[in-house]
Amino acid sequence: MERGNFGSKIGAVLASAGSAVGLGNIWRFPTECGSNGGAAFILIYLMCVFFLAMPVMVAEFVIGRSSHSNVVGSYRVLAPGKPWVVSGFMGVLAGFLVLSYYSVVAGWTLDYTCESLVGNLMSGSDFGQHFNDFVSSPWRPALFLTVFLLLTHYVVATGVEKGIERYSKIMMPLLLLIIFVLAAFSLTMPNAMEGLRFLLTPDFSKVTKDVVISAMGQAFFSLSVGMGTLATYASYFNKETRLFSSAVGVCTIDTLVAVSAGFIIFPAVFSVGVSADSGPGLVFITLPYVFQEAFGGVPVLEYIFSGLFYVLLLLAALTSSISMHEICTAYIHETFKLSRPKAATIVTALCLLMGIACSLSFGLWKEVTVMGKGFFDLFDFITAKFLMPLGGLLICTFVGWDMNKKLVAQELDSRFTPLLMVLFSWVAPIGIGIIFIYGLISG
Repeated sequence: MERGNFGSKIGAVLASAGSAVGLGNIWRFPTECGSNGGAAFILIYLMCVFFLAMPVMVAEFVIGRSSHSNVVGSYRVLAPGKPWVVSGFMGVLAGFLVLSYYSVVAGWTLDYTCESLVGNLMSGSDFGQHFNDFVSSPWRPALFLTVFLLLTHYVVATGVEKGIERYSKIMMPLLLLIIFVLAAFSLTMPNAMEGLRFLLTPDFSKVTKDVVISAMGQAFFSLSVGMGTLATYASYFNKETRLFSSAVGVCTIDTLVAVSAGFIIFPAVFSVGVSADSGPGLVFITLPYVFQEAFGGVPVLEYIFSGLFYVLLLLAALTSSISMHEICTAYIHETFKLSRPKAATIVTALCLLMGIACSLSFGLWKEVTVMGKGFFDLFDFITAKFLMPLGGLLICTFVGWDMNKKLVAQELDSRFTPLLMVLFSWVAPIGIGIIFIYGLISG
């Protein structure tokens, strides 16, 4: 079966960066930074990105391109008959689960994008009540979840070069442009400098073991490592694509987006004197209020700012969901010899069913729990606490200790290969192991 390939180096980097850049970059990083020492957190985060998360990314690149196969097939090619293939199956399972609950939040984002573009978020309503009524509805979140998954499905089913690469080349530059426009807007608001001071002034008194673990976790999950998304994408790389420099490019873009999101959010929330709550409360309750308070006297600015912000969120959600969909689609497509559209349809259908269950856990099925958790929280717990960190640990251990060293060096073709081997073999596994164990202890 003929496999697709990325047609250019920039296409490969932008698609991989799109996998890494997601909703967590827009609201989770700024709030983690603001509550954990500001610039002190950023310094720790950057160290974790380049010494912990990036080695996992490069390891995934090595596995994917050297095997030219899906995340399960990669281990069957590189380590036939060995149990490493379990890591591949974990990646596929994580892809299904993450895409299912991630699409719920992405559906909320799509709804708010539509509402902002038609002016519904300028009405001065109770945004907290509005959000709670929306997520508890049995049908409306499911409708937008379905539309979002169909958008993702279309891109993946279209193919690697004509779908994933083409739309990544459009969405990623547009995403970066919107971020810079919004940051420029935000920095002109009253008391904007207070927000920047809150974000960028290092407060080392807040740096504790928990903060370091938080920075490691943010770096790890922000870059989408541990599931095999980047191994899948790397299987479409050509031999001219330099793996280490591509990883540096992806990490740079991802970090740029995360820090720039802080330049958008903190000046805005400080300008109207509200707290930067994390999670859905920030994106769907606090920020509509901020837009209204900051630009209420100039409706056109309120319309532009809120509209661009939710379009930004939607683009970030789409670029990440495409990569998670592709893990599962590539596995089914190549393992069961189905056409790409048929494989993508199976993935979309399964994720839609699981996604609706996750959506209903905020409303009709709120009392339905497994291990004391609703479906949304359960899927998040399984992937964040187990599948992703354990997957990253296995990926680095495989490349650092079991994979043919000559093949690894040949794929890397970099003067930094000796350093990367140390990171694969020791630094990254130990760091990820700390995250994994701490996650289990903290529950």
